[in-house]
Amino acid sequence: MIPQAQTTEKREFALKPLSKSGIDAALEKAEQYRLLNQPRLAESICLDILAVEPGHQKASVVLLLALTDQFGQSSAKTATQAKDIANSLSDEYDRLYYTGIIHERQGSASLNARTHGSDFDAYEWYTEAMEYYEKADAINPNSKNDDPILRWNTCVRIISENHLRQRPLDDLLPALE
Repeated sequence: MIPQAQTTEKREFALKPLSKSGIDAALEKAEQYRLLNQPRLAESICLDILAVEPGHQKASVVLLLALTDQFGQSSAKTATQAKDIANSLSDEYDRLYYTGIIHERQGSASLNARTHGSDFDAYEWYTEAMEYYEKADAINPNSKNDDPILRWNTCVRIISENHLRQRPLDDLLPALE
């Protein structure tokens, strides 16, 4: 028997569409995968849902959260994607709240990076998140939902516990030769 030559040709695969009736179950799976620390799987499922039903708000939120779960592990592209999704949300409260989440998680990624200046970056991200939480709380349509306050308090505690502070002014000035 003569061995067959291996092909170096790249195979193309097509995505299979999700059925509309499967959206609710798929969304549950996406949420479960996020809880299991499998954000790429959750992201993929949400993309399948959004391919069938563009603008699906819950799938958009889960996708945004799955992308932010990947901060610090993947490219800056995920932050841009998450911000685009937040801006596309139909409710102003949600846009503000989830933009705060994005900034908070960028702060956590910066804090965990432990590189030169990352603690200053973290401080800036956390304080920006707090600004969004404050704006969201001001227009909060649900008096029983204290999520923006809870997130604000988390940021305050992280800043305090890690002794984060504003970047010194001399770090902002260009070095003169």
